[in-house]
Amino acid sequence: MSVLAHVFEQAGLATVGISLVRGQAEAAKPPRMLNVDFPLGRPLGKPNDAEFQTSVLMAMFGLLERTDVPVLEDFPESIEDQTGEAPDSCPLPPRHNPELHAAIDEAQGLRNAYDRNLEATGGRTLVGRIAGVDGIAGLIEQFIEIENGSSLADIGWDPMTTIAVGQDVRAYYEEAGLQLADNTGARQLETWFYHQTETGQLIRRVRDLMKEREEDGTAVTYLAPMTQG
Repeated sequence: MSVLAHVFEQAGLATVGISLVRGQAEAAKPPRMLNVDFPLGRPLGKPNDAEFQTSVLMAMFGLLERTDVPVLEDFPESIEDQTGEAPDSCPLPPRHNPELHAAIDEAQGLRNAYDRNLEATGGRTLVGRIAGVDGIAGLIEQFIEIENGSSLADIGWDPMTTIAVGQDVRAYYEEAGLQLADNTGARQLETWFYHQTETGQLIRRVRDLMKEREEDGTAVTYLAPMTQG
C-alpha cells in the first residue's frame, strides 16, 4: 500500500492510510500514514464499536490536509492483544525423514493439517502467489540455498518474488497451524511461525543474511514482519 501511495501521489492524487507496524511505515515513507498500536488484523481497533472506529477514520482522513509529507502520526490510544503472543498449544509433527533438511521435513509433516484446514474452509487458502501447496518444499529449498550463500539473482528471484514466496510459505504454515493450536489469533500464529518452526527461523536468518550482504532493501524489509526480530 505504501508503494502504491507514492504512485498515486505522483499522479496528483492525495493518499492516506493506516499502519499497524510503525517500522514498516518508517522504512517505506508513504506520504501520509496514521500508525495505530492495535492487534494485527484490527486496523480500526475495537470490533463492533462504531464510535471508536469512526474516531480512527477521522484521525486518518484528517491527515489529508497535511502537505509537509511524509507524515507519520500515532493514534493516541493503544489496544493490547488479549489473546497473547503465542498459541496455548501448537505442536509440530515429529521428524519423519532425518536425511532431509529440518525445515523441509517439518513442512512435509504439516501437509495433513493444511489439507484438513483447506477442507474446513471450503477450499479457501492464501497459498498460491508463487506456487501451490505442492511447491512449498521447493520454495523452502531456495531459502536454504540463500542461507548457503546464493544471492537472489542466483536463484532467479527479484525482491517482489522473494516477498511473495515468504507469504506463500507463511500462509501454508499458519493455515496448518489453525488445525493444530488450542487457541489462536493472528499475532499468535505469526509468532509461532517465525520463532517456533524450523522454516520460520530459516526465513528470519535469510532476512538477516540479506541485510548483511546489502541485498535489495525492499526484500529485507518485507520478507518478515519487523515485529518478529
